[in-house]
Amino acid sequence: MSSQRITRLREQSERLVAIARGIQVLGRLTWPSQVVDDFVAAWRQGTRRLPSAPPVEADLEPAIEDLEDLQRQLDLGDPLGRYLSLTVDSYINAARLVSAAGSPGFLELSRLVYGDPSTRMPGTNTSYLEAALALLEATGPLADTLGTGADHYVLSAECVRDRLAQRVSEFFTHDPIEVVIDDELASKAAASATRIRIRGRTAFSQEDVAQLLEHEAFVHTATALNGRAQPVLSALSLGAPRTTATQEGLATLAEVLTGSIDLARLRRLALRTVAVDHALSGADFLDVFQFFLEQGQTEMEGVRSTMRIFRGGNVQGRVVFTKDTVYLHGLFSVHTFFRKAIAEHRPELIGRAFTGRVTLSDLIELEEAFDEGLITPPRYVPAWAASTHTLAATLAFSRVVGRIDLEQVSLYDLSPTSRRPPPVAPRL
Repeated sequence: MSSQRITRLREQSERLVAIARGIQVLGRLTWPSQVVDDFVAAWRQGTRRLPSAPPVEADLEPAIEDLEDLQRQLDLGDPLGRYLSLTVDSYINAARLVSAAGSPGFLELSRLVYGDPSTRMPGTNTSYLEAALALLEATGPLADTLGTGADHYVLSAECVRDRLAQRVSEFFTHDPIEVVIDDELASKAAASATRIRIRGRTAFSQEDVAQLLEHEAFVHTATALNGRAQPVLSALSLGAPRTTATQEGLATLAEVLTGSIDLARLRRLALRTVAVDHALSGADFLDVFQFFLEQGQTEMEGVRSTMRIFRGGNVQGRVVFTKDTVYLHGLFSVHTFFRKAIAEHRPELIGRAFTGRVTLSDLIELEEAFDEGLITPPRYVPAWAASTHTLAATLAFSRVVGRIDLEQVSLYDLSPTSRRPPPVAPRL
């Protein structure tokens, strides 16, 4: 590759990074904590009233114009140029999404950026809504048996911050990462290349600590840092909306493969997809909030879960934020991609998933750039992904054992030395 081409790509990438800093979807759409507190206080006093969603104030037209100008300069005949073009388009759509907050057009842009529950799973005719419902049905009786585990939520945000800070400093040996408390967060945590934020005024469990470490630190912070360190494409550090499904899927799969995820967390992800579908079908904020309460969430967690769906939309329903469908979407997609990579003897694709905040298609489209060294190997890779032999064994086993239809066997069939109890004779 010519030095001129490298210089041009590097400059275009750096310009994209600079423009993208001003386009924050979640930061602009998330409601202030006071709105959440006021709703819960009124609810506890018996008042059933739709909350007043705060207006979203953002003038992103200058950023859109800058992105469109950059788009015209990109070489679409170059795989790296096409990557930059797709990322530019993603940020243009994100800026338009934020600008459309509170209007009917918000929904179509949200669907364009994040999809919705009707999207089909790869290799099946099953939608993510159907997958979510199947997960809830399969885990419901077990969840009832195990209970809510509410007594496990005994750790303060300060305690979680301190525990994460210690583990983070041990893993990110070349980069200082700050772990702070943020009372305004909608999610329990959020991570960037320099900072991990923990939601304040929240009780956490031991399982939460493990999940946040694997999900936020060892994936989200790691991929951001690895992308920022790229010598040509620093834009690989950007969490463009086009990467959200893959990145959330990768982070959630990390929870699964490390045994950090628990039943409550898995059900919570499925419930989000179902709740988005309810809201799309006309359920208002109160209806969706009641749905989360009926599923065992506390009032505070329930209102936060509901707010995630209605931020930027209409609290009366139908116009909603569909991002919460990406967690199951990403989990199934990334898991399937990794299984397919192992089946086709392509284990290098797994490590490459950590080179930055990429999509699964980027791993294929940018293969030449990986081979030429234009995209360098990641510095930070979690242990489960770095141990290719162990991961390959796990994925290969899951591929084969998944063929067993549990509906066709009983516990007695799997215990041939056990005596099946005789059938109960009917009463005369």
